[in-house]
Amino acid sequence: MPLALLALTVGAFGIGTTEFVIMGLLPEIAADYGVTIPTAGLLVTGYALGVVVGAPLLTVFGTKVSRKRMLMLLMGLFVLGNLLSALAPTFGVMLAGRVVASLAHGSFFGIGSVVAAGLVAPDKKAGAIATMFTGLTVANIVGVPLGTFVGQTVGWRTTFAIVAALGVIGLLGIAKLVPAMPRPEGARLRRELTAFRNPQVLLAMAMTVLGFGGVFAAITYIAPMMTEVAGYSDGAVTWLLVLFGVGMFLGNLLGGRFADRALMPLLYAALGGLAVVLALFTVVAHDKILAAIAILLVGALGFATVPPLQKRVLDQAHGAPTLASAVNIGAFNLGNALAAWLGGLVISAGLGFTSPNWVGAALAGAALLLAFWSAALERRAPAKDTASAAADRAGADRASESSAPAPTPVHH
Repeated sequence: MPLALLALTVGAFGIGTTEFVIMGLLPEIAADYGVTIPTAGLLVTGYALGVVVGAPLLTVFGTKVSRKRMLMLLMGLFVLGNLLSALAPTFGVMLAGRVVASLAHGSFFGIGSVVAAGLVAPDKKAGAIATMFTGLTVANIVGVPLGTFVGQTVGWRTTFAIVAALGVIGLLGIAKLVPAMPRPEGARLRRELTAFRNPQVLLAMAMTVLGFGGVFAAITYIAPMMTEVAGYSDGAVTWLLVLFGVGMFLGNLLGGRFADRALMPLLYAALGGLAVVLALFTVVAHDKILAAIAILLVGALGFATVPPLQKRVLDQAHGAPTLASAVNIGAFNLGNALAAWLGGLVISAGLGFTSPNWVGAALAGAALLLAFWSAALERRAPAKDTASAAADRAGADRASESSAPAPTPVHH
C-alpha cells in the first residue's frame, strides 16, 4: 500500500469520527447549552447539509489548484471547524463549527478518491478507494465509541479537540507523503460540468442517494428501536453502533475486492440483499440476537456499495471526474438527510419505531431498479458511443499521465 494512501486514510478516520460521534454526545451538548435534544439534533442535520453544499462548491474551487494543495486546505478547514466546536461559547457558534468542518467532508473524499485511484495500477483503483474509505469505517468501530466515552467522562469539548489533533496529523501526512499532483491539463469548471450530461453519472448518484438512504433510514432511529422494541439497555446502543461499524468495515473491504472485477453484479447483490434485510429487520427487531445480526448486515451490505458506486462515477465521468466524485459524496449525505426525514415521518404517523425499516427497504429496492436500468442503458448504447467514451477515457488518461506520477504498485 502506498504510504500516501495511509495519509488519506488518517484524514478519513478523523472526518468519520467527527461526523458520527455527535450522535452519542447530543445529551451532554444539549445540557451544556440549555437546549432541547431535537434542537441539538440540528448539529447532525447542519453537518449533513454542509457536506451537500460544500462538496460541489469547494471542489469547483479546487479545479484552480493542485489536488495535493487542495487536500491540505480541506484538512486545515476541518481542523478549524473542530477547534471552533471545541471552544464554542454558544450553541450558534457550535453549529457554525460543525458546518465549517462539514464543508471539507465531500471535497476531501471526492478529491481523495481521484488521488487514491491515481496512486495505483488501473486494476487496483477500487481497492485504493476502499482503502481510503476504511478510515471512515474504522472510525465507527474505534473513533466513535472512544470519542463518546471521552466526551461522557472528561467532557465533549475534549472529544472535539482530539478530533482536531487527528486533523493536524492527517494534514502533515498529506504534506509529507502525497506526491505532488499538478492540476491536470484542461481541468476547468466547464469540463467538469460536462460529466453531469452523462445519464450514467446521474443514475449512479441516484443509486447512492437511495441505497445509502436505505441504510440510514434504519440506523438514524436505531437507539429507540433497540431500547423500545428489542429491549436493549441505553448503554448497549453504543456497542450496537460498533457492530454496525464492523459491518461497514467488512462491507467496504468486500466492495473494494470485487468492484474492479464484477462491479454491476456486486451492486445487484448488495442492493438486493440490503432491501431484503431491511424488510426482515421490521420483524427480527423484536429479538435481541437477530436484531444485532441485522444491524451488522445492514452496515455490511450498505457499505459494499460504496467502492463500486464511487468507481462507477469515476469511470462514467471520463475526463472530468473530480467534481462528479465529490458530488457523489454529497449524495451519500443527501441520502442520510432524506432517510432521516422520511423515517421521522412514519414514526410521527404512529407506525412504530420499526417503520423506518420499511422506508429503508423501499429506498434500497428503488436503487436496485435503477441499477438494472443503468445496465440496460449501457447494453443498448450504440457502439459508436462506446468508442467515443473509450476515446475520452484514453485522452483523459494521457492528460493524467503527463501531470501525475507513475502509479505505485500495491503490496499485499
